[in-house]
Amino acid sequence: MDGLALQPGSIYLDCTLGGAGHSIEAAKRIAPDGILIGIDQDDMALEAADTRLGVEAPDVTALLLKGNFGNLDDLLLQAQVPYVDAILFDLGVSSPQLDIPERGFSYKYDAPLDMRMDPGTQSITAAQIIATYTETDLARILRDWGEEKWASRIAQFIVQARAKEPIETTFQLVDIIKAAIPASARRAGGHPAKQSFQALRIEVNQEMAVLERGLEAAIRWLAPGGRLVVMSYHSLEDRITKEAFQKMSRGCTCPPDLPVCVCGNKPILKVITRKPLLPSPEELERNPRSKSVKLRIAQKL
Repeated sequence: MDGLALQPGSIYLDCTLGGAGHSIEAAKRIAPDGILIGIDQDDMALEAADTRLGVEAPDVTALLLKGNFGNLDDLLLQAQVPYVDAILFDLGVSSPQLDIPERGFSYKYDAPLDMRMDPGTQSITAAQIIATYTETDLARILRDWGEEKWASRIAQFIVQARAKEPIETTFQLVDIIKAAIPASARRAGGHPAKQSFQALRIEVNQEMAVLERGLEAAIRWLAPGGRLVVMSYHSLEDRITKEAFQKMSRGCTCPPDLPVCVCGNKPILKVITRKPLLPSPEELERNPRSKSVKLRIAQKL
C-alpha cells in the first residue's frame, strides 16, 4: 500500500483481484471518490470479491472485469477510464485456487490434472500437456518454467508411464516425479513435485508471455506520477519485471563516444526499488506462503 501511494479520489487497478484483500485496503485510501478496477479471469474469485467489496468498501465505485491482464488494453477501454493512478500485480496462483482440490493446482490433493485459471475459455489442461508434449518439450518446460534440476529424467519417466496408462490425476503425476528423482535428492528442499507443478501451471496459462504484455500495457495506462507495484513469486516473474523496469527507466542509448544524443530515447519510469523488497521474519511467521515473494515498485515520469 505504501508503494502504491494512493490518495483519496485515485483510480486504482488491481490486475489480480483474487479474494480482494489488497483491494479492500486500497479502497480505504481512495475513498470516497476513488474508482477501484479489479480484474480476474476466475469466476469464483470475481463473485467472492464482489460480495466482499460490497460489504467492506461500500463507499468506493468498484468495476470488476472478467479477463486476463494480458488483454489489459481492451479491459481498460471497457472500463472507460482515461488513465490509472496506481496498478498492482500479485502474480501466480491465488491461495483459494490452491486450496480447491478440483482445480488441480496443488500436489497436496488428489484431483484431475487441470490447472486452468479460466476453465470457461481455456481449452488445454495440464493432463493434455502431459499426454501430448514430446519428451523434449516436457523437459524444456520443466527446466525453463520450473527450474527443475531433474527435468530430463522426469520427462523420460512421464513418457514411459503414459505409454502404459493415461496420466490424469495430480497424485499419479506426483508418484512419477518421486520415482524420477533420486531418493537422496528428494530428502533435500521442499516437496519434490513443487517445481514441476509450477512449470505445468505456467505452461497451461502462458503466464510469462501474458506478464510481458500486461506490464507493457500497465505502463502505458499509468498517469504521470502513477505507481506500479509487482509482487512475484519465482525468479522468472521477477526477472521479467526487473527487465521491464530497467528498459523503461533507461534514457539515452547512444554509444558513449557520440558527442550528442541522436537516439532521442527518454526514460518513462523511475525505479523506486533498486533491489526487491522481501517479507520480514514477522510476516513469514504470520503467512508462510509469502516466503518467496519479491516486491518491486516503479513510478511513471
